[in-house]
Amino acid sequence: MFAHVLEFVPPFAKKDEFTKIMKDEVLPILKKQTGFVEFLPFFPETKNEKVITVTLWTEKKHAEVYQREVFPKVREILKAYLTMPIVYKPYALETTLCEHFEKAMAA
Repeated sequence: MFAHVLEFVPPFAKKDEFTKIMKDEVLPILKKQTGFVEFLPFFPETKNEKVITVTLWTEKKHAEVYQREVFPKVREILKAYLTMPIVYKPYALETTLCEHFEKAMAA
């Protein structure tokens, strides 16, 4: 499994609006992508901290296609809600250490 981790800071005052855009516009795009598994958003409890989102993919090649061909459209959707550029980091997920997660995903 493969993960994309994004870090960015949306305006704290627009958190609800930002969340709605993620749910209504970004998540449907992700769900249409080959190899997409899950979207995990982490919101800070304090102002001006980074939001971290993790998208999980079955294979690196699917994540790379999304990053190259689709993510620029997603970035445009989110552009109005960002106070800094998005930082992107790719990761391999070591699933042998995620026993409970693997079982949940298989169910």
